[in-house]
Order: sequence, then C-alpha cells, then structure tokens
Amino acid sequence: MTVRDIAYAELYTYDREATVDYFCSGMGFAPIAEADEPGRSSTLLRQGDAQVVVSSGPDLAGFLDEHGDGIADLALTCDDVTLVQDTAVAAGARFLGAPHGAPVVSGFGDVRHTLIPATGFAAEGNGLPPGRPWISGSASADARQQAKTVRILDHVAVCVEGGRLAERADFYRKAFGFSRFSSEYVAVGGQAMDSIVVRSASGGVTFTMVAPDPGKEPGQLDRFLARNSGPGVQHLAFLVEDIVSAVRQFRGQGVRFLDTPDSYYDMLAGRLPDLTDRIEALRDGRILADSDEWGNLLQLFTTSPYERNTLFFELIQRQGSRGFGSANIRALYEAVERDRLSTS
Repeated sequence: MTVRDIAYAELYTYDREATVDYFCSGMGFAPIAEADEPGRSSTLLRQGDAQVVVSSGPDLAGFLDEHGDGIADLALTCDDVTLVQDTAVAAGARFLGAPHGAPVVSGFGDVRHTLIPATGFAAEGNGLPPGRPWISGSASADARQQAKTVRILDHVAVCVEGGRLAERADFYRKAFGFSRFSSEYVAVGGQAMDSIVVRSASGGVTFTMVAPDPGKEPGQLDRFLARNSGPGVQHLAFLVEDIVSAVRQFRGQGVRFLDTPDSYYDMLAGRLPDLTDRIEALRDGRILADSDEWGNLLQLFTTSPYERNTLFFELIQRQGSRGFGSANIRALYEAVERDRLSTS
C-alpha cells in the first residue's frame, strides 16, 4: 500500500495574492496554473519537485477563522489508493469524501490527505492536482527548465498536543505504513518538547512530529497550539543544493529569517571540525549546522509571514545527513523564543 511522495501541500490563506508573491518573488517558485471554482480560487506553484497550492475564498472561511493561514491538505501519491484509503479508515481516519474525484481522509487536527495514484501523476497529469479546472499559466511550459534553488519538500514539521505524540505517530504507522525514524527530547529552561520523526517506506514523505511536554512550563509549542486552535503544520522544509547562496538570495528578495547569536558560531569549530573552513560563511548567513551518523546538515528557518504566526518555512542542505541534528532542534527552539521576545 506504499505511500510514495507528497504530491502537493495546499495552503489556505486570507490573501492569495500576497502569499503567491511571497513564494514567487521571495523564494523563486513559479506559478504553473490557476483554477477558479465556486467558493474557492487556487494557484499551483512549483519549484523543482516541490509543489504548493495556494487557495482562498469564502468556502475556506471556516478553516481560516479557526486556524489562520496554514496548510490544510498534504496530498499523498500512493501505489494503491483504495488500499491506502481502507487501511487509513480502519486505523481511525475519517473518510471525508472525494470533492475533486480523489478520496480524502483525515490526518491530524483539520489537516487532511488527498490520495492520488502515483502512476502517471507527474508525467501524464503534469503534476496538476486532480479534478480542478486548471488553466496553465505562462510559466508552466518552461518551469522545469528554470534555475532551481529548491529541489524537493524535504519534510513537514507537525505540532500536536502534549501527551498525544506517541498516539499520533502510531496512527501514521497503522494508517499509512510509516515507520518511526528517530525521536528526540529537548529541554530549554523550564520548557521542554518531545519529537518523533515518522517516514514512509519509500522515503518520500517525512513528518517531524513535535509536542510540548505537559509536565513542564507552557512554551512556544503550547502557544502555537493556541494560535492554531489545535494540531497543525508548523513549517515546511525545502531541500536546497547550496544553503549559503540560497539564504543570501532569499534574504535579498525580502524573506526574513530567524537570527542566531555569534556565540553559536564561536563553538561550532569544536563541535563540527570538518566545517571549520565554512564557519564564517555560515555565520554571515546565520545558518545552523549539525551532524548525524551519515553526515552534516545545514538549516535556517524563516519567520512567519502570517499575522497569526501559524506557519513558517525552512531551508535545509544535506551533506550526507538523513536525519535531524539534535543540536539544531534545540537551536530552532531557542531562535523562535528569541524572535518572540524581540517582537513582544
């Protein structure tokens, strides 16, 4: 019943024009097609193999009022759609119908999964989400030939309720055949968070699931859950080939990133000696660095461009690494906290 890849992430937003501009002008995505339906208008954006559908309209008001701008659908390509649907429902997912001809099942909170046949999706279907009246834009013909900074959607960070992390991870194991890849517990002062990474057998879908420790002081994840009125996608992580040049490019195009203190880089040479010759470039970009048993990874996170601070983005470069560095998990937590304090 293999789940293959994330076909697209659908972002519901109050202001489609501004959100499309952020992705295109700031992050280099190309508008591929538009679809107008009663109650909803959508734009399909693409860069490399990463696809984001940006949608707005009166039919989405309930989600937006409840959660703010955020990811409503993580569509999955599947070898056998019917089998994945039946297995998911048997594991406790709700069948939500097939509004565009493809079955939809519930995931976490109000985030759902549209199930799409993997065979022919990218080639024969040109990667277009099924069942909508798409009209191709001028960028669609040459989008694959343009220079790409983003290669793929590397992973999705999901924030869930404290005390329910293992339950949520087990649901994805039973419903979609994911396996538990790693786990991490991070304590910062009186706050703490727990995380479990789940991944499809294909390796094409990775969810980093995080939750606050309910036995500790309330922290940033509790605040996210309050702003989002429950579980939701905290950030999308895009894989890039060269993060130093990508951050320089995106920052020059108006994307704002979380800051990292100089003291982080003062200790980096001792922690990762094979990156010594890159430390000044990493410092200049305020980029985080870590390693796992397979290699190094470099990461940086944007601030949220949305009023309710319900979604942000990540750039990640993998130099052999397959996982998520524990030091970077802590550094992200601390960076978000610094940004909150500086803007409160």
